[in-house]
Amino acid sequence: MKEPVFIGRSRSAEPDLQQLIGRVALGDQEAFAAVYDTVAGPVLGVVRSVLRDRAQSEEVMQEVLVEVWRTAAHYRSDRGTARNWILTLAHRRAVDRVRSVEASAVREHKAALLDRLPEYDEVTEQVEIRLEREQVRRCMRTLTELQRQAVTLAYYRGLTYRQVAEALALPLGTVKTRLRDGLIRLRDCLGVTA
Repeated sequence: MKEPVFIGRSRSAEPDLQQLIGRVALGDQEAFAAVYDTVAGPVLGVVRSVLRDRAQSEEVMQEVLVEVWRTAAHYRSDRGTARNWILTLAHRRAVDRVRSVEASAVREHKAALLDRLPEYDEVTEQVEIRLEREQVRRCMRTLTELQRQAVTLAYYRGLTYRQVAEALALPLGTVKTRLRDGLIRLRDCLGVTA
């Protein structure tokens, strides 16, 4: 089995990140400085490969290293090396930034579209109301005389079924039947689905 070849510093010159993270978890600032010096470059590289923007990459790198300071106690060596844990944090934070930027762009685009929508159009509203009224009048003309009278008294004058029966001098059952039949005919004429 071949031994790994290290370019630059020798392996012994590389600090033990796992041990440093343990000390960072206890609030050791010197250990954090050593972690920072060791991983800042690789973290920036990972973040930059996702974001492509140098300024944002540097900002995210700082956020990742602050997160390492705050969450060092959550590192578990049984799940991987300290370097991989930190680089995973970096990659996740960079992807989150991309998603955040994309979501922000979508929100801004939607807001711009809403700004271009016309204000409430009173003329259009009035035209629609008139068209609906005319359609109702046309459909009312398709009812029999008794149905039209019953619907008019009940729905335009607000009379109860009993009052409609008294006004038309008809039995209550007949009025209810005429109203029901008239409303069914209106519904069909207006194209209303139940």
